[in-house]
Amino acid sequence: MTVMALGNSRGVALLLVLWLVALLAAVVGAFALMARMEAMQGKVFSSSAEVREIARAGIEYGIVRVQDSDGRTHWMADGRPYRWQFADGNLEIRIVDEIGKVDLNDSDLEMLSALIRVVGETDSGTADRLAGAIVDWRDQDSLTPPNGGAEDADYLSAGRPYGAKDAPFESVAELQQVLGFAPELYARLEPYLTLYAGRSRPDPRYAQAPVLTALGLDAQAIIREREKPAGGGDAIQFADMGSGTYSIESRARLGDGRQGVLRMTVNTRPRVPVPGSVYDILRLEEGPTH
Repeated sequence: MTVMALGNSRGVALLLVLWLVALLAAVVGAFALMARMEAMQGKVFSSSAEVREIARAGIEYGIVRVQDSDGRTHWMADGRPYRWQFADGNLEIRIVDEIGKVDLNDSDLEMLSALIRVVGETDSGTADRLAGAIVDWRDQDSLTPPNGGAEDADYLSAGRPYGAKDAPFESVAELQQVLGFAPELYARLEPYLTLYAGRSRPDPRYAQAPVLTALGLDAQAIIREREKPAGGGDAIQFADMGSGTYSIESRARLGDGRQGVLRMTVNTRPRVPVPGSVYDILRLEEGPTH
């Protein structure tokens, strides 16, 4: 009896030891896997941060160049691409003055409808109705423009739990709440819209091709003219400083193929400057890095 009990005890002890070894192996394996994952995450984060900071350098450089009073080195804020090399990165930088865009709060029905028609590739009737919906969203009355719009009853009929805002737009993204603006249409319109122009019609000197077309101008001819190299030898050319509020896109590509994009809207002439800063950031958007 004693021999059998001793054998059983040894068997149980051996089983416990095996279970303990298996448990320890599992714990060690889990820690090793976690360490590997953290190392990979750290590498990805470090890689993304490097691309982002180089793209940020492009933004800073663009701000300096667009404010350069020397016409020979000044960058125009009309969307033309400028290329610059910094550290291990090749950058393409585009700057657009906000007064070259269509202001959601100040543009008239005609301008809004024209841009929707050009960018949305829709008929004039639909474009007029959508433009009317923008005006109805921002005005304080309950009257709909002659060619259509969207007031509270229209939102209710469409199953929306809200009506027209009856107040100015606070962001361009708010347009997505206006009746009739599907995500696809909003994505097409967004690059050409602003809240910072403060005018009924864009300034064609800074407008992009769709906006130029909406203004009734020959967009292709104007773009071709912009792309011509500046002449005049060493003569100092006039530097057009614009409004001081710019949208800047900086695309960075590193030597190993990594890419990233940073978009920023800045006001370089703030009424109340922030100590230590030469501009105010009005909008910031970081694209994916890969």
